[in-house]
Amino acid sequence: MWPAKPPSSPPAPSTLARSKLPGAVVLGGDYQGLGVVRSLGRIGVPVVVLDDERSISRFSRYATLALRVADLRSAQATVETLVDIAHRYHLHGWLLYPTRDEQVAALSLYRDALCSTYRVPAPAWEIVQFAWDKRKTYDLARQLNIPIPRTWISGSFRGLDDLDLPFPLVLKPAIKENFFYRTRAKAWQVRNRAGLRDRFRSATRFVPPAEILLQEFIPGDGRYQLSYCAFFKRGKGVATMVARRRRQHPHDFGRASTFVETIELPAVETLAERFLRAINYYGLVEVEFKMDPRDGQLKLLDVNARTWGYHALGSTAGVDFSRLLYVDQVGGRVEFCRSRPGVSWVRLLTDLPTGLLDILAGRLRSWDYLRSLRGFHTEAVLNFEDPLPALAEVALLPYLTFKRGF
Repeated sequence: MWPAKPPSSPPAPSTLARSKLPGAVVLGGDYQGLGVVRSLGRIGVPVVVLDDERSISRFSRYATLALRVADLRSAQATVETLVDIAHRYHLHGWLLYPTRDEQVAALSLYRDALCSTYRVPAPAWEIVQFAWDKRKTYDLARQLNIPIPRTWISGSFRGLDDLDLPFPLVLKPAIKENFFYRTRAKAWQVRNRAGLRDRFRSATRFVPPAEILLQEFIPGDGRYQLSYCAFFKRGKGVATMVARRRRQHPHDFGRASTFVETIELPAVETLAERFLRAINYYGLVEVEFKMDPRDGQLKLLDVNARTWGYHALGSTAGVDFSRLLYVDQVGGRVEFCRSRPGVSWVRLLTDLPTGLLDILAGRLRSWDYLRSLRGFHTEAVLNFEDPLPALAEVALLPYLTFKRGF
């Protein structure tokens, strides 16, 4: 049976407009968006959830209104929708929270047009482009002496034979959106030159050859997957958290984390903040690294200029990122804060099958897996004060499997 929200009629536009606090529009209603909805709803901020997929956030007690729209992938469609609902529901002065990269790009590219209506925390395109396009990410990292995996661009199928490449390799797009939605993968592992030719040919169906990156494969499991998470402003992390992605789904090139814990590792902060200062970044951000066990170096992989899947871990660890951004945007004072180490987050819907596969493959001992679950501090969706989204997610499992492979 589909879980139903308690019957109520949608709030009238005038009701939303009369709120004492400026509201927020969350673009995307999956578990990532749900973290934003709960963070703001708990302090009385009205929240509109906007989604082009079936949303679990619409069942949250903290969602004031949920709207299903046709398209949040196209920049033009996203902006037109935002302008339309701003006028229909009188959302002037409300804050936008994008949860996907293409939404960040849309807000950034049309920032001037949207700022006449909304508070837009996405930086200008001149800044966002260094997160959007990994070619720019890695070029800047080289200039800043931030280690990256060795990376090659052939530019064409014929150019592959001119490159002296080590195997195994990672093939991934410089701009991930088209590739990701068509393949459900962030990257492909390539074990030999014949496999490279096959994978390269397949990749050109989704992205231009000039956007295909070939990168050395860095060994190591989730213990080596590290992230710097922050609300970054005026050259420093006002609120910071360093996390280890102990488990992810899929195992090799995770689309999403399934088990994460906070740690202390100043070297991660040093490198990430060097990059963010160089582009004068503002807002919420996750900078992903992998520690190379062969040389001990932290190597930059990705920069996400938005909320990230496990950002709700921050509120449990003492750093409520969504709330801090809101306070800053409405003119409040934000004090420096840092997460406590040893706090963990899990998304059981994906971590249980991930853990089972790791156990069957011999990558994880069953006792170690059970011990990690016994001590976790927060679950991505399950929350007894707001239970309906978890029931909705279970009901949506066939849809999520078909749509995203989880």
